[in-house]
Amino acid sequence: MHKILKNNIRVAINWWPPLLGAGIRVTRLDPNWRAVDVQMKLRWWNRNYVGTHYGGSLYSMTDPFYMVMLIENLGRGYIVWDKSASIRFRRPGRGTVRAEFRLTQEQIDELRHAVDNQEKIEREFTVEVKDTEGVVIAEVTKLLHVRKAEASSNKNVLPSANSASLR
Repeated sequence: MHKILKNNIRVAINWWPPLLGAGIRVTRLDPNWRAVDVQMKLRWWNRNYVGTHYGGSLYSMTDPFYMVMLIENLGRGYIVWDKSASIRFRRPGRGTVRAEFRLTQEQIDELRHAVDNQEKIEREFTVEVKDTEGVVIAEVTKLLHVRKAEASSNKNVLPSANSASLR
């Protein structure tokens, strides 16, 4: 990653149109990409019909982070893709909501070991979206696909959704 962008990545992410448009802000991004916190205030543009957080915005605040965290921590020798996701709404979201993403060194080591011993792996990561009182309003589970980069014949081409390489 370019040095200037890397030094200002939190600012750049906050200006990324899908997050900016939903009112999502990265409030913490550790330099080692093992901790990321995001928040979203309830605004007129991210409310649903009944005046609570729009479900798509709640999902958007969780979408890219585990994938990017793994890409940054595993390095160039690995390919990481979001494969699927599910969201379970627990309570209506009002006010400011937050999500905290964490990766441990043990998780990273386990992923490397698993991929080194298999062609590809899939792992689930779950994040809770909470209100200011710490009440869980939504749970998002992401299924991530990880494999060695050498398994790809063309590292610069994204596989299609129906590609056999993702199965």
